[in-house]
Amino acid sequence: MDAAAQNQGQEPLADRPIAVSATFGSSAEIAEARDMARDFLTSVQAELGVPASARAMGMVQLVVSELVTNARKHAPGPCRLDLEISEGAVQVTVWDSGTALPSVQATDPDRVGQHGLEIVMAVSRTFHVHREPVGKRITASVVLADAPGGDAAGRPAR
Repeated sequence: MDAAAQNQGQEPLADRPIAVSATFGSSAEIAEARDMARDFLTSVQAELGVPASARAMGMVQLVVSELVTNARKHAPGPCRLDLEISEGAVQVTVWDSGTALPSVQATDPDRVGQHGLEIVMAVSRTFHVHREPVGKRITASVVLADAPGGDAAGRPAR
């Protein structure tokens, strides 16, 4: 059977979501969340030819680590991690049951720790927090391919 016949009646690959999800219930699973992100990007790169720079691989793992760490630290119960490739970026979404919205603290070079959201916002194209009927959902978008003359988040140089 030829490729056209195999795909008959299916959406073109570019129109289908490329996504993976998992639930994490303990702080010990933060490394597993990072591994899931790395494995997902490696897989879509190898199997589907989706470009992902080494910088993007590292940034996605960093964003996953920071958001899952915050969810496990500040919210009761498990959290859910969703990764989806859309429009040349990975949407990293973490849901947790906590009702308190995250906030970025004022810059303080003497502060030790609590810089996670600052880092996530610095390396992401977009960052959104949404209240849910139960808890909240945080989504950060990380560009997959390095743009010439752009910064790490894929924004044009100023």
